[in-house]
Amino acid sequence: MDSIQILKERYLKNIQENPHLYIGIELEFPIVNCLGGATDTEVAKALLKRLASDYPFEIERTDREGNPIQLKSRENEDRLLFELSYNTLEFAFEKADVIQEVDERFQQYLALIQPILQENHHEIQGEGLHPFWQENDNRPVNYPRYEMLMQYLALSKQTVAEGLHGYPEYGAFICGSQVQLDISKSNYLRVINVFNQIEAAKAYLFANSAFDLWDTKISRDRFWEDSMHGILRENVGVNPVDFASEKEFFDYLNRSAIFTAEREGETYYFYPIAAAVYLEQENIKAYDLTGREVILTPSAADFSSHRSYQYQDLTTRGTVEFRSTCTQPLARTFAPAAFHLGILANLEQAEIYLQTCSFFKKEGRDYQQLRRRFSGKHLSEEEREQIEKFSDDLVRIAAEGLQFRKKGEEKYLFCLQNRKSQ
Repeated sequence: MDSIQILKERYLKNIQENPHLYIGIELEFPIVNCLGGATDTEVAKALLKRLASDYPFEIERTDREGNPIQLKSRENEDRLLFELSYNTLEFAFEKADVIQEVDERFQQYLALIQPILQENHHEIQGEGLHPFWQENDNRPVNYPRYEMLMQYLALSKQTVAEGLHGYPEYGAFICGSQVQLDISKSNYLRVINVFNQIEAAKAYLFANSAFDLWDTKISRDRFWEDSMHGILRENVGVNPVDFASEKEFFDYLNRSAIFTAEREGETYYFYPIAAAVYLEQENIKAYDLTGREVILTPSAADFSSHRSYQYQDLTTRGTVEFRSTCTQPLARTFAPAAFHLGILANLEQAEIYLQTCSFFKKEGRDYQQLRRRFSGKHLSEEEREQIEKFSDDLVRIAAEGLQFRKKGEEKYLFCLQNRKSQ
């Protein structure tokens, strides 16, 4: 079996012909010291212990010291967990029929969590970049998967690749808002193409991670793309073109990276290798979590750990995950999910609009460059007018899609429709 066959088996197997449209939402938030300075990781660890002891959560994973790092609700499939570091709390919600189901449970969890953290002058904040990232203990959670990721990203200090930033620990302090939506075998390429085309508008609408040293309001892009994840450009970010066929899509995915493997329960990482040539390697120089060098023989089973980081990411669950959006201010938490759901619900109208809209006639279709440009801190008046019009039109299309659903979810877009008056 060649690499494309393996990838097709991995990513197409669970896509249904006519799926029920479920919504999967994952939210990452910084745990912030309200007095300023570093997050007290002992306060963060105590939070999960308290939730497990006093509320209907069970411990699903612990770190090497026995601290809970992932909890599962006893009432549903929701999970609360540390994301890479003890400074970030993730809410991973069970798939839902409507956004309101997730919102209601989120508010319930927040009502438990904030008072516990506030006892020690901490709280969850709606920021895409931890405000005290420089002061924080940015080491990974003491758990193999997280340790491997951080050590892999730190390989950037040893590589001669140009253009990499000097913050390999960035995963410990950037926070995102992800949504997964069910797609079908007949529409998944259309979905990927449409949402890839609108990345400039998504950056403009949802930027919330400005970084002092860079001219961008959405630093998560630079952190991801100019790191080890972006050594192979096809592995992360905006797709450069619309995919005309399934073959074209998988040819592109075949150039994304494999960088980790397991052997007898041990986790290893190595310099990224394109999926297309992975099985052609006779052996691979890899590292275990102690930094010891080992030699691995590639195996088709290693594709089970393959995951690209494209902003429209086909998952193994029959969904597309949209992963380019910053965590939003708490009052706007569900605006990204509503925007994506609305566009998907009105996909045909979105396609018609994108074929003829003035934005692309004026700015061209270099999707990667457009996202970088329109997430900048300093736009000209003409640029601002262009991206405002493009974004407003897409919010309108999304609102129409949610109205078609007749579930009242369009209320989550009010903050986008009224943003100029805020």
